[in-house]
Amino acid sequence: MHKHRFMLSLLASVATLSGGFAAPFAEASPPAAEWKAQLPGVYRFRLGDFQISVLSDGSVPQDLHALLTRTTPAEVDKLLQRSFLKNPVEASINAYLIDTGSRLVLVETGAGLLFGPGLGGKLIASLAAAGYRPEQINDILITHIHADHSGGLVDATGMVFPNATVHVGKADVDFFLNPANIGAGGYDRKYFDGAVKTVGPYMRAGKVKPFTSAGEILPGITAIPTPGHTPGHSFYLIESQGQQLEVWGDILHFAAVQFPKPSVTIVYDVDPSAAAAQRAKQFSLAATQRKLVAGTHLPYPGIGHVRAEGSGYIWVPIDYFDRDNR
Repeated sequence: MHKHRFMLSLLASVATLSGGFAAPFAEASPPAAEWKAQLPGVYRFRLGDFQISVLSDGSVPQDLHALLTRTTPAEVDKLLQRSFLKNPVEASINAYLIDTGSRLVLVETGAGLLFGPGLGGKLIASLAAAGYRPEQINDILITHIHADHSGGLVDATGMVFPNATVHVGKADVDFFLNPANIGAGGYDRKYFDGAVKTVGPYMRAGKVKPFTSAGEILPGITAIPTPGHTPGHSFYLIESQGQQLEVWGDILHFAAVQFPKPSVTIVYDVDPSAAAAQRAKQFSLAATQRKLVAGTHLPYPGIGHVRAEGSGYIWVPIDYFDRDNR
């Protein structure tokens, strides 16, 4: 009874203070969780005597309706829905550090500063988290000269990897470092200016070593030209103690669409027909030979296998490994 009278008295007081009507109790909105940035991305595994560290350069959202060709937005959306995705899709930018025991070899350098704040540019932080410094890198392998693969070669002060030799297909060097090719394949000046900015300093320093055909370019590392996306686009086959890893560049960009439909191309292809044919060939080889592959734009860490499924293929990631004993 006393509690009841107290509540009536309290409500009367509120009514008096609020001009004769009881003020409603305002419900405070729950606080939003503070956004904290992702930690540097490093994933390690052994390949024979080599240790490979997958380094994240971040990710970037991509509008597949605007980028993909030889398809339709409706087909793209249907394929995305099968993989529980929707447009735009987040594309990983992966790089691979190979510690051979005697050399440090970096495959790809990410976007660097070329995409602007918050988009890529995380490679050096990931490299530091892995326990390495840029000046320790002996060799850099570039699958092709596009901003999200060669952009990390430089920063605002110049060469990021001053002691490294850059290996890249000669056909890409000849194409992107020749201004006479501006407009070819639909490529405007920014692609060529980007190549001069990123690869140019290493060229002037005598630190670019182009290759023209398949063959071993470093102990345990073979370059495999796979032209189509660009004239000098290449894979790198890493081998140690009978174990192999094939590092892919832009043989594909979006797994949910291009594995089931290898014929789907992208506006960045210099030669779309050759790119589609190369993709079909490499998917078939990977599936039939059960290759372990690493994809620059496959969801981080981008390591896995390709399996044939119906008229297309499906991506099968490796099991996650997180223990100290090998």
